[in-house]
Amino acid sequence: MINFRRSTAVLLGLLATTALTGPAQADEEPAPEPPRVELVLDVSGSMRAADIDGRTRIAVAQQAFNEVVDALPEETQLGIRVLGATYRGKDKKVGCQDTQQIVPVGPVDRSAAKAAVATLRPTGFTPVGLALRSAAQDLGTGTTTRRIVLITDGEDTCAPPDPCEVARELAAQGTSLVVDTLGLAPDEKVRRQLLCIASATGGTYTAAQSAEELIDRIKQLVERAADTHTRAPTVVGGTNACDSAPLLAPGVYADREAFSEHRYYRVPIRPGQELRASVSMALDRAVNRDYGVLLRATAADGRELVRGADAGSGRADVLSAGLRWSAAADDEDAAETEESAAPVIEPTTVCLVVSNSFAPRPGTAATPGMPVELTIDVVAAAPAPDGPDLGRGWVLLALLTIAGLITGLLAGLLTRWWVATWREN
Repeated sequence: MINFRRSTAVLLGLLATTALTGPAQADEEPAPEPPRVELVLDVSGSMRAADIDGRTRIAVAQQAFNEVVDALPEETQLGIRVLGATYRGKDKKVGCQDTQQIVPVGPVDRSAAKAAVATLRPTGFTPVGLALRSAAQDLGTGTTTRRIVLITDGEDTCAPPDPCEVARELAAQGTSLVVDTLGLAPDEKVRRQLLCIASATGGTYTAAQSAEELIDRIKQLVERAADTHTRAPTVVGGTNACDSAPLLAPGVYADREAFSEHRYYRVPIRPGQELRASVSMALDRAVNRDYGVLLRATAADGRELVRGADAGSGRADVLSAGLRWSAAADDEDAAETEESAAPVIEPTTVCLVVSNSFAPRPGTAATPGMPVELTIDVVAAAPAPDGPDLGRGWVLLALLTIAGLITGLLAGLLTRWWVATWREN
């Protein structure tokens, strides 16, 4: 009987321990994913051209890769993929399948990575679209942003798949994938294609005309991956009306907006808080001139609270706008208006409206919509500094009149004195 009681007590103790420790382990946050980057290098025949500081393009790219691998942050997982590196024949069907991953994405063996790049020799075709699609598969999926850095000197010679369409396809999947492009040849067609690829995924395009420019830029992009990979935007779908719009907390969100569309989002604002919001839209396809992006904040009853001001982003392929609003500022504006029979509705939920005036050129695809990134923050409202109150209405008019008379009188006296002095001299 005693042994039975002891066994029961031990069993109950084990069950209690499991019940207490189980949820604690389940509540532990998973370890953050490391930044993941894949460098995609064009090794097609045109990379033999010796027009960068008197050296071949492939030699400059190999030097850049070596220096980047040596300076790679320890936590960054790096992969290397090449295109046009093995097939020497003239069969385009075979050559356009020529892309291989020579270093798998993961912790880098620096010596092995540099040795793999050192053996590359310019060879074949330029299947950029296929290489991008394969690089996205190399990086896999996850909750954080992953980056592809494409280095090439020429446009795709194997389409389909068209690399720009591949980039849009990857962006439409909401896979948090960014493609940055580096062009090694001063060619307008290449520039347009690389700019389209980068714009479709929220990346950047850079023309590298020297070894130093190429090395510095690749290092910047790899370091940026470590800084931004944990802040992947949350995919959200705006609506065409405020009452059905998604309710958003502070954060970064990604969406897509059709040409000339208005998309609504809701943000709850408590008394004493200030809303700060910005929106950026990428020009990932050809559009007509005279376009813009507008961000507005409205009350639940449709009353406009503030209209965002356009802001330059430093990139010609991205348009941005931002705004700030607090309930205190709205109350002051309302107090200055004439009294109305209809009561003013105090907004507790602010509607953000993103609008664009883009119009597609003939033949431009309308779907998917233009990439949108919306940043929302809610902070404690900062009181505006008090200034001198000159009054309103007739009081202000009287003050301005008196000030004008005094200014005119002083100007006249000074003029007469100056004329009298000038005549005497």
